[in-house]
Amino acid sequence: NFHRILGIDFGDRRIGIAVSDPLKIMATPHTVIDRKKTANYFKEIQALVKQLGVEKIVVGLPLNMKGVDSPQTLKVRDFITQLENQLNIDVVPVDERLSTKTARSILHQKGVKSMHQKKSIDQIAAAVILQEYLDSSSLN
Repeated sequence: NFHRILGIDFGDRRIGIAVSDPLKIMATPHTVIDRKKTANYFKEIQALVKQLGVEKIVVGLPLNMKGVDSPQTLKVRDFITQLENQLNIDVVPVDERLSTKTARSILHQKGVKSMHQKKSIDQIAAAVILQEYLDSSSLN
């Protein structure tokens, strides 16, 4: 049974992944896929979708502060299209302008040193994106 939502923070080097609980109330950081080490990250995401029982994927869309597409936004839109085509799953883009900043401040509050932050930031950013979606979603 598929009841969870996957949150993705897509970056040039890393893909941060978070997952909701089955009731779609809370997002939890889950993992990070290193794109340099994982050539077929779609297969890895598909495995997570099956393993975790995911019915929908939410992907952070990095618009600039004026809400306009940047080159990175276009990369993410392309990633979203490929996800939909390869995984045959509903993919929802979500404005992620503040997610990385929020993730950094969460880590800063916890006193995490920046050497170890990179991976944590990506999965926490994914959780922030997903949590914003869960909070604003009328599905709950």
